[in-house]
Amino acid sequence: MRCTGRTRLRAGAAALALAAALGGTALVPPQARAEGRLTDLVNPFIGTENEGNTFPGAAVPFGMVQFSPDTGHDTGYDYKDGHIRGFSTVHLSGVGCRLGGDLPVLPTTGDVTQTDNARYAAGFSHRDESARPGYYKVRLDSGITAELTATARTGRQRYTFPATGKANVLFDAGQSLHRTVSSSVQVVDDRTVRTTITGRGFCQDTKPYTVYTLTRFDRPFTAYGTWKDDRVSTGTRASSSAGRNGAWVRFDATRNRTVEASTAISYVDANGAERNLRAEEGSFDRTADAARDAWERRLSDVGVQGGSRTLRRTFYSSLYRSFLSPNVGSDTDGRYTGWDQRVHQAKSFTYYQNWSLWDTYRTQAQLLSLLAPHEARDMALSVLRIDAEGGWLPKWGYGTVETNIMTGDPVTPYLTNAFEQGLLTGHEEEAYRALKKNADGVPPASSPAVGREGNAQYIRDGYVPYLPDRQQQKPGDSDFRQGASATLEYAVADGALSRMARALGHRADADRYAARSRNYRKIFDRSTGFFRPRDAKGAFTGSADPAKSPGFHEGTAWQYQWLVPQDLPGMMELIGGRDAADRRLDSFFAYDQLLRDPERTAREVWVNGPYDYYNADKYNPQNEPDLIAPYTYLATGRPWKTTDVVHAALTLFTDTPTGMTGNDDLGTMSAWMVLSSIGVFPVQPGTDVWGLSTPVFNRVDLRLDRNWYPHGRFTVTAQGTSDRDRYVRSVQLDGRGLDRTYLTTAALKGGERLDFTVGPEPSGWGTGVRAGAPAIG
Repeated sequence: MRCTGRTRLRAGAAALALAAALGGTALVPPQARAEGRLTDLVNPFIGTENEGNTFPGAAVPFGMVQFSPDTGHDTGYDYKDGHIRGFSTVHLSGVGCRLGGDLPVLPTTGDVTQTDNARYAAGFSHRDESARPGYYKVRLDSGITAELTATARTGRQRYTFPATGKANVLFDAGQSLHRTVSSSVQVVDDRTVRTTITGRGFCQDTKPYTVYTLTRFDRPFTAYGTWKDDRVSTGTRASSSAGRNGAWVRFDATRNRTVEASTAISYVDANGAERNLRAEEGSFDRTADAARDAWERRLSDVGVQGGSRTLRRTFYSSLYRSFLSPNVGSDTDGRYTGWDQRVHQAKSFTYYQNWSLWDTYRTQAQLLSLLAPHEARDMALSVLRIDAEGGWLPKWGYGTVETNIMTGDPVTPYLTNAFEQGLLTGHEEEAYRALKKNADGVPPASSPAVGREGNAQYIRDGYVPYLPDRQQQKPGDSDFRQGASATLEYAVADGALSRMARALGHRADADRYAARSRNYRKIFDRSTGFFRPRDAKGAFTGSADPAKSPGFHEGTAWQYQWLVPQDLPGMMELIGGRDAADRRLDSFFAYDQLLRDPERTAREVWVNGPYDYYNADKYNPQNEPDLIAPYTYLATGRPWKTTDVVHAALTLFTDTPTGMTGNDDLGTMSAWMVLSSIGVFPVQPGTDVWGLSTPVFNRVDLRLDRNWYPHGRFTVTAQGTSDRDRYVRSVQLDGRGLDRTYLTTAALKGGERLDFTVGPEPSGWGTGVRAGAPAIG
């Protein structure tokens, strides 16, 4: 977005520069104005209970620093916990394994005797806790009030102590959420503490990465010291260890009870952290105001009218989480550490990091392409830098390293989506070369990446064999252990790449990839009517029961049945045509029960537990393989059933701590909620196709960047939409009737208004054989 701000920031020059990069004029509907700021509608505690794995702390959009309390939960904060071990600088919204949590800091009083943050953790009550975008506050049982806010690369903290001469702040360099390999801490002078932390791990062991921090206080210490393992020292300035390791600083709070500090981080070096601190340093209140204003502008990119206040709170909270990642990876001087572990310079773009691609390629990437194309372009360019510097495209990247978590080929639809949305102008062939290398090869043994691990067999035989006992050569997940789902994911990627190849004039490649996109047929077992894994000799293997078949990553054959967005007509033909597919979908969604009680069906039939992925023949709205499944009804000619299923799934999103359906996975689930609420959803990941379903709001106004969307806005209406009047009777695009159930990005860019007419009964809209999105190829 490139507009001018309606609300004037009260920050320093660095905060003003940040604000200019984050947006401008608010497009806020009258209803939202009457309710106050849009940030007042956001509840950062949503998803902090029942393994949504979100965090309630302070961040700005896409900020490197995400400053939040850690309670002892694997990924940071659990609403059920009653103690805080520290406030740490790095978190990711909704990850499923330990990651981040570098440098937890905690204010205490009295003598420093404990070095394990599980033992010195501070009790607290949710009655004394609050949060909004860019700000967090809690009163600890010790009587200390802690407040957090953030800029892109720094975290601000303000502690208000009870009257005491022993007001301490503890810096725990040796305990993070992940496994800390080593850490060093230094009391630089009477106001400053520096740390270097090297850590590793995310679900499995990975290559290490290093983060550098610098913390500066607003007044001098009265005492200080360090600790190593169980030994606490006074007056010492430095310590390093592979175990527990940290520093403590003390203030006299008998009269001046408030202490402020700023912590900057860098993934480059200590000088980078110091430069980031100088560039973005400011007072706590001004920083908090700037952070709130940045979020206000970002949220105002979408204005909604209609729906309950609870729905609007849930919607804007989901929109907020959709803008938390990926994260700025370059310092204020443009330097960043590449995947070759060397320092590089970002020129004319911001370098981003943290790539949960198996998740985000399905929803969040498309939402950012729509609402944040400038940032989305820089993100796509950052992925290309990973290939140029590290030798291969990423799969699941954290900081400066590849984790190889999850399977398939998610980077291809991620980058082809960027191409289809016009974000790779000037880099099309560079991106295509990287994607072709990834699609046709396997990374060398010297590379930390696994890429398409099963590519040799896939290209030769048309499928990835299921080899559960194959010894892994590199850390991470193995495509061979998930051979059936890896085959389907490769085929999805091939379909998306074939479109890009054809658009760039690589016709032979386009034909080859299009043919490979039909490889899903190679694992279709006609005797069961479902996909099944095959062994190295080509025989179907594992249970014939589609709810119990192995070889599917975090799902079953029932759930992966619908992961053929590149060729739904062909997939439906395999299982007997549109009517047969419709009956199978009805069984999958428990559709008859759904019509009688949608919310109960969603909670008691579909959802079986946060990590209960297997032994199920029903829709799992908590996990990625099923995110597109409700929109399959658009291909069977029953679009009203898509609306029924989507609206039932939306009831799982609420404005309470349990109101997140499964791990948020860096905004994936939140983006699903946002797009499904608007009524425009990416039904063919990696392409320019958006499926249509009934919006939940009477009106949605999207403020769009004119550099990518000439009209600067797009409006979606569905006057009178409700639980009763939820079925589409007709659709008009800029006043012209639209019979098909999808739009292209070109239509979004060339149009200004999409109007749904709704009613209480299904209609004939979108039921024609050609109404659904066509197959690729």
